Formats: sequence, structure tokens, C-alpha cells
Amino acid sequence: MDLISERMKNVSPSITLATSAKAKKLLAEGIDIIGLGVGEPDFQTADSIKKAAIRSIENGSASYYTATAGLPELRKAVLQRVLEDEGLVYEDNEVIVADGAKNVLYNLFQAILNEGDEVLILAPYWVSYTEQVKLAAGQPVVIETQPENDYKVTVAQLEAQLSSKTKALLLNSPSNPTGMIYTKEELAAIGNWAVKNNILIVSDEIYGKLIYNGHEFISIATISDEIKAQTILVNGVSKTYAMTGWRIGYALGNAKIIKAMIDVASHSTSNPTAASQYAAIEALSGDQEIVETMRQAFEERLNVAYSLLSAIPGFDVKKPQGAFYLFPNVKKAAMACGFSSVDEFVDGLLMEAHVAVVQGSGFGAPDNFRISYATDLVTLTKGIERINQYVLEKMND
Repeated sequence: MDLISERMKNVSPSITLATSAKAKKLLAEGIDIIGLGVGEPDFQTADSIKKAAIRSIENGSASYYTATAGLPELRKAVLQRVLEDEGLVYEDNEVIVADGAKNVLYNLFQAILNEGDEVLILAPYWVSYTEQVKLAAGQPVVIETQPENDYKVTVAQLEAQLSSKTKALLLNSPSNPTGMIYTKEELAAIGNWAVKNNILIVSDEIYGKLIYNGHEFISIATISDEIKAQTILVNGVSKTYAMTGWRIGYALGNAKIIKAMIDVASHSTSNPTAASQYAAIEALSGDQEIVETMRQAFEERLNVAYSLLSAIPGFDVKKPQGAFYLFPNVKKAAMACGFSSVDEFVDGLLMEAHVAVVQGSGFGAPDNFRISYATDLVTLTKGIERINQYVLEKMND
């Protein structure tokens, strides 16, 4: 008897988490590894948020199940935050809170996809998009975007991949891993195309507060009422408030879809951790100064890291506009260093230069790698200097 399902045989593990685990193992062995792989802010969660969780533990509020969709107070805080930030109005039955934005997406795909339904996914993409679609028996349809178009899709590309099985389009702006942001005009064109063809828009906006150097984030749901009705917004507190470990994400949109997502959660996770929910209420409703403090720090790191990476021979770097990643095309450098692929180059960086980055193959871009600047400037600079030195030494061997 085969113990593993056919479905799982087609699913790949998270390459970002695998890279992190490998780096941690080497660290435990006493090797001085500089980790620039995982997308996790190095800031501590604000004290006011921690205290809100502690209060819920001490007064007993965190001891019990909550509503599957999340605490009413937290759902209200989500609705208010979206109203204040984007001017968007949603009803109480149009919001769900789940165990991180990743879990939100998982619940969504389980709720909407039938076997063989197609989801348009734009490459480079976050590593879990394709695998979550597969886990829901759907079919990811990957559309390659190009650096000369800032890694953004065109309506013509979407139209070329449209079929009778197309159910949804997954849009991520700002993008992980490229950091690129869609303009209002680009979003309007994509949104109107989706409305015309009755395609659900899944808009992952987890990095929407991390925007740099005068660029602007616009939620696609703000373009028109018709596009809003066709869109499920996905967000969370992990990146914006340095709360990755708290695992709180949320979605807003069509009440029928939200209800189906709640039903999925009721048979899997039940409800998000209660203490984390009380912390998230404070994050969303309290002082927002920490958000700007982190944004400014990330902007400085981006500008420094971009200049350093761009100077490395064989590196072709597009400057990101948001999120906290750089995604250079390093194929020329890898070949010049004697490697047959960027994957081998990334492994060489880890094992010989002792710098952990994430190979682009997991993001649908095998000529690139992802570097996170969600770490302090000293560590970031040191890591890039190691990469530069490694490349120069390999090229001169």
C-alpha cells in the first residue's frame, strides 16, 4: 500500500523554509552563517502589542476557543483599518481571520477550487502559491513576466492564457520576490479584464505598507465597485507589525466565499490562537508609529544593498519599490564562477561563503536568487561583501 497520496507527490516543500533550516543547521555546527534568506523583520513586536497578549492571558480571555472567523473585536479592527487605509467598506460577514496569510490563502483555494480549475499565477511568484493550488486539486497556470516590464503582467499575457477552466488570478503587489508594485492604470486594466471574464482576483497585499523611495501602493479593490466585488483581499500583521510568529492573517471579500473559508477552517484549525488575536487587535487599532519606523529602516537598507549588489560582476538587479527583497538575475555570475546553474551557485554561497540566500527556481525564476534585507544594515552589508568577494575569487580562479 502506498502511504502517500498522489496529490502530495506533486507538491514541493517550501524552498524558503528549507533554506532557513539548512542555514540553522550549519549555525548549530558552529559555522558563521549570515542568513539573508527568510522574509522576517528583525524588529521586535512592539511592547504595546505584547502587553495586549499578556493581558488576555492573565485575565483568562485567551484560555478559550474564539469564533472560527476570529474575535468580533478583531474583525471590527480589520474592517476599521481597511477603511482608514484604503477607504474600503466591508460588512461583518465579509471578513475572516486565520492563522497567518498563508493559511488564509490555503483556506481560500480549498473553498473555491474544483478539480482541474486553473489559477493564473505570475512568475516570479511566492513559493507557496503554486503548491497551495495543487493541494486544492487545482491547476496552476504560470505566466512568465519580464524584467524589462518590471516583472509585471500585461492584459495580453492574461488573455493568452485564459481558458474555460480559468477560475482565479493571483496578484501580489508589492511582489515577493521582486518588490515591484502595480500602478493604478495597470491595476484598472487587469481588474476590468477580470470582471469582463468573470475571473476572481486574489490580491495578496501583505507588503502593502512597505513602500519606498516615493512609490505608491494602491489596492486593486479601490479601483471600482465592480473590481472590488470580484476581489478577495489577503493581508495580515506579520510583515507590517513584525509579528511573523503570532500567525494572524485575514481576508475580505464576497460573503459566500468568506463563509466557505470559515467552514474550511472549522474543520482544520478551528480558530486562530486567542492570545495572538488580542495582540492583533492592538496592532491594528493602536499607535501606527512602529510601521513607519520599520519602513524607513527598510528603505535605507534597500538603497544601500541595491548599490552594493549592482556593483557585483554578473549581477543584473532591478531596484524594488516595496516589500523587503532584492531579486537579482545572477546567471552570468554563476556561469563565470564555474557553476552549471544558479541553484549550484546558491549552494556554493552557503557552503563556502557562508551566506544564505534563496534560489530563484522555487519562485519560477531559475536565473535569479532572492536576498532579504529584513535584517540589520551591518549584517546585510557584511553578507553582500562576502558574496562579492566570493564571486571575485571564483572568477579569478
